[in-house]
Amino acid sequence: MDGGTDALSRTVRNLLDNAARHATSRIEVRLSTVDGIAEPVAADDGHGIPQADRRRVLDRFTRPDDSRAGDTGGSGLGLAIVYDIVTAHRGGTYIEDNAPAPASVRLPAAGS
Repeated sequence: MDGGTDALSRTVRNLLDNAARHATSRIEVRLSTVDGIAEPVAADDGHGIPQADRRRVLDRFTRPDDSRAGDTGGSGLGLAIVYDIVTAHRGGTYIEDNAPAPASVRLPAAGS
């Protein structure tokens, strides 16, 4: 990934924190690069994010009440910060079904 080191580090850290907060027992971390697009993923085996809330969780201070059982708190800023950083780096943030990950980002890879 090409961009501000601190900002991109925070993006990955927020993805990991989100996965850790909502995992039942397992987190899978991976990074792939295809056709000049880097995709860091921190997948958890939690309950996922309901379809109706998938866009909304990218807004600041949003915490769907019943979206992820076992929620241990949080301010509702993690994924919003990810969204802002990724957008500033010409990338996209995606909320998907729980498999392979509830949240993933795609960014232009370094040198592309």
